[in-house]
Parts: sequence; C-alpha cells; structure tokens
Amino acid sequence: MDILQGLLIITTIHLLAAMSPGPDFLLASQQTLVNGKKAGLLVSLGITLGLSIHILYSGLGLAAVIANSVTALWIIKILGGSYLLYLGWKGIRSTATQGNLENKNVKKHSNMKNIGIGFLCNALNPKAPIYFVSLFTVVLSPDISLFELSIYAVWMMVIQMSWFSVVVLLLSSPPVYRRFKSVSHWVDRVMGAAMIGLGLKVILTR
Repeated sequence: MDILQGLLIITTIHLLAAMSPGPDFLLASQQTLVNGKKAGLLVSLGITLGLSIHILYSGLGLAAVIANSVTALWIIKILGGSYLLYLGWKGIRSTATQGNLENKNVKKHSNMKNIGIGFLCNALNPKAPIYFVSLFTVVLSPDISLFELSIYAVWMMVIQMSWFSVVVLLLSSPPVYRRFKSVSHWVDRVMGAAMIGLGLKVILTR
C-alpha cells in the first residue's frame, strides 16, 4: 500500500473515530463550556498528545499483544475507568460559585494541568489498543519505514487536534458561551455524571 492510500484510509477511519461521542469529546466539551476556549484547546492538545502513546506501542507491535492480553486490558480498564470516575466526581461537586466564570476568585487549572488532564483521558482509553490493532492491520506492513510511520502518526494527531479545535471553537462562540456561562456549574455536574457513567461502563463491561 502506498503512503497516499494509507493516508486516505487513516483520514476516513480516524476522523470518524474522533467524531464519535466518548470520554475525549465529553472532557473537551466540559472544559470549554465551563472554563472557556483556552482551557478547551489545551485539553484538546493533551488528548492529541495522548495518541502518541498508542501510536508508539502500535508501531512497536505491542498493540496486538495488549489487545489479546486479558490482564493488560483489565489493568487499562481499571486505570481508565477510575480516572473517568475521578473526573466525574470533581464535576458533580461543582458549585454555583465555582462554575461562575465571571467570578475572578475561581481557581482554574494551569496550562500544563489542562494538557495533562486531556493526555491521561486519551492515554488510558481501554478501547484504544483494539482500535489501533484494527487500523494498523489495514495500513501497516512489516517492512514499513520509520519515516512512513512518522507521517501516519503526525497526520493522525493533526486530524485529532483539528476536529477537537472545531468542537471547542463552536462551543466557545459568543452565543453558545453566553448561554452556558451562568449555568456552567450545571454543565459541570451533568458532564461529570456522564463521565461517571462512562467510567462505570468501562470498568464493568467485559
């Protein structure tokens, strides 16, 4: 398979995967509606950087090993599910004072913490090994060069960041942002409850 054909396949599959509702989408939406565009973009950057972990072990041929290891998947499920529960718990504890974006005393996450939150959310996704096995089985070949693998990796990250940037920009547009600003603590609570639901589903689903 030539590199252009591989890029076309990756573009189609990975864009659809990025657009599907999941923990990454919930987190980026929550941070944008509650903390604004900058926080949403930083979390999105973290989510994008989290892809590097999956791409790295996939390139080393470990994705298939992880996907077929009951123990490895169980550990990832517990870690990923627990992290979603932690984020959800923080969300549902949001108060009107904490959620009011006009309050200058609101404690916001640092830039690095926003990136870290997004990074962990993506890196601990237990569905990722299976997804990357499926994707790279189609695209990669045993004799693929490091240069080609790097191009695929960078392109996937470009797709990921582009999609979430669109989501963040739409949610942070003045009409949407103004509508949610006064009830941002309820957004935090609802998104937090959704994350808890996802976390429980991740942990309990076989």
